[in-house]
Order: sequence, then C-alpha cells, then structure tokens
Amino acid sequence: MNPAPSDTLARPILAGVVTALVGFTSSFAVVLTGLAAVGASPAQAASGLLALCVVMGLASLILARRYRMPITVAWSTPGAALLAATGAVEGGWPAAVGAFLVVAALILLTAVWPQLGRLIARIPPSIAQAMLAGVLLPLCLAPVTGLVANPWGVAPVVLTWLVCARLAPRWAVPLAFVAAAIVVIVNLVAEGVAVDPALLLPHLELTAPTLTIGALVSLALPLFIVTMASQNVPGVAIMRSFGYEVPWRPAMLVTGLGTAISAPFGGHAVNLAAISAALAAAPEADPDPRRRWVAGASTGVSAVLLGAASTIFVALVVLAPEAVIPAVAGLALFAAFGSAVQQAIDDPGERLPAVVTFLVAASGVAILGVSAAFWALVAGLLVRTVLHAGRR
Repeated sequence: MNPAPSDTLARPILAGVVTALVGFTSSFAVVLTGLAAVGASPAQAASGLLALCVVMGLASLILARRYRMPITVAWSTPGAALLAATGAVEGGWPAAVGAFLVVAALILLTAVWPQLGRLIARIPPSIAQAMLAGVLLPLCLAPVTGLVANPWGVAPVVLTWLVCARLAPRWAVPLAFVAAAIVVIVNLVAEGVAVDPALLLPHLELTAPTLTIGALVSLALPLFIVTMASQNVPGVAIMRSFGYEVPWRPAMLVTGLGTAISAPFGGHAVNLAAISAALAAAPEADPDPRRRWVAGASTGVSAVLLGAASTIFVALVVLAPEAVIPAVAGLALFAAFGSAVQQAIDDPGERLPAVVTFLVAASGVAILGVSAAFWALVAGLLVRTVLHAGRR
C-alpha cells in the first residue's frame, strides 16, 4: 500500500521547519550584534532582521520550486560577524546601508560577469579563511569574558550549550538561546520591568543610503568577499555533495536582488546557505532526492513566519542583562571559527601568510579609517607574494 501524499510530504516539510528554526535561532544574535555595531538603532536592527527573513524566505521558495532542488537562502552570518568587528564607519548607519547596496550590486555583477567570481576564487582560501577567523575571534571570546562579567547570567547559557553539544549538537546553540531568553525573562520579572506590547509589532524602517569611501573599502568589499568565499562557494559545494548542481547565475541573481531589496530596510546580505543547507538537502530530509525540494520551500515559508517575530527577538536582546546575548552570539560562531582556523593553517606552505592575515584581522586596528579586515587581506597577500616570488 503506497503512503498518502500528505504522509510523503510531512517529512521534508518538517525538515524545512527545522532548517529555518536552527538557522535563525543559531545566528540571529550575531546579525543583531553586527547591525548595531555599524550604527543601527534597535528599531532599525529589527527592521533589518525582518527584511532579511522575508527576502531569504521568498528566495528559498522561488529557487526551490523553480529548480526542484532543496536550495535554501540564508543571511550572511560571517558577514554579520564582520560588521560587528568593523564597527561604525564613516557616514554612520546610512553609509552602512549604502555599503549593503554595493554588495548587492557586486553579487549581481558576479551573475552577469563570471570573471568577477573567478577573481574572488583566486584569493587563496587560506587567506580568506584566516581573515574570517580573525574577524570571529573577538566575538568568540564573549562567552569567556561574559562568565567573568556576569557569571550568574552567562553560566546557565554556557552550561546549556555544553550539555546539548554532547547530547544534541544540532540544537546546542538554539537551546542556549532559550536559556538566555529565560535569564532575560527572570531578570525582567525580578526588576519589575514592563514591556509595551505595541513595541513588539513587526515593522520596516526605510533608510536613505549614502556612499562614503570609508564604508566602501572597510565594509562593502570585505563583506562581499566574506559572503562569496564563506557562504556562496561552500553552499554550492555542499549541495553538489548531495547530488544537486545549483544553477549559479540564477542563484546569484536572486540573492543579489534579495540583498538589494532588503538593504534599504537594514538587511546586510543574503546568500546561499552553507552549513544549514545540509539539513534540507541530506537524505534525512527525505529518502527520495526528487522530493527534497519541498524542504527548501518549507524553509522559505518558515523563515518568513519567523520574521514576523523579529521585534520580539530584538526586545530580548535590548532588555538582556550584561554579556548574556554576546555570549550566545559567541557560542554560535565557535564552529565557524574552528573551521576557518583549520582551513587557514591546513597547508604548511600557506601557513605564514595565513597567520599574518589572522593577526591583522584580529587586531581590530583601523588605518586611514579603513577596517582591519581589509588590511588583513592586503597584508596576507603581500606576505604571500614575497614568499612565493620566483617560485612556479
């Protein structure tokens, strides 16, 4: 007896819901931290979170249905970490929004002019990953410093993460966030703080963008490189490992347009999902590869619904006790940091340039108003050029 259609679709639909939940709860704190660092107010950060959720949800739905593949689109978590490490740029929040639009233009240019993608691919992976590791290091230290600054608030979060990392690794960060939410609620009740329900309604805030040289060099260029090297390229590779060949040009067109649409409302970048892509594309989503596209579509619908709660999550962040939310964000980036370090130093012949890149990026030093991430790339490529001079 063949199963009913509803039975066959239940599994990929549930896989899509899990993909969206894990992806959102594992990294939304990083996104809000990054947006706030470059000048967004809580309302503007909530607007950015909502815009990103809606855009990446619709993009996942469009690509999954059109190409019958479990293609999922996500926000750029490494890009958000880059924002947090960069901090305020020349021109403030409007200039940051302008940089987001430039990133969108570069992604679209990658779709119509493949040579740009090949140029990005020529950056040695060790240097690109070393830059990312250097950017992530200060954020990954937050759980450690948080335990000292606010042990009673941060310890439950870290302990929850540790236990779940042993018993249910996929849910370790989401459940650490649940622990953080409980800490926030207990603190609000203890202090008698009341929250106006009207402030929890989802809304969009439009920001008129401006363009500054500092924002373009410090933010737009590193954000584009990180998004391409740490999200889009690995995302295609992960999908290929499950037997799916992602259509590159349409994917870049959709994510580029999505970034352009979300940018004026505070969204920094959307791209192909990388780590969370496996949740929708793996056999666990459905034994039949031809039905797994439903998981991609379900991920999209779930992301849009999660966006409706964006202001609630922002309120939790704003009202949280000292160091609690940064600790969650740091825990969420542990895996990405470990992977970046491993790839940076994996090749002994590339290790020294990678170490230089990592140290410059981790230093956070800005020169001439340009962020450390840009100078890290310059330093790493310079050292590599000198060391490889005259070699075949």
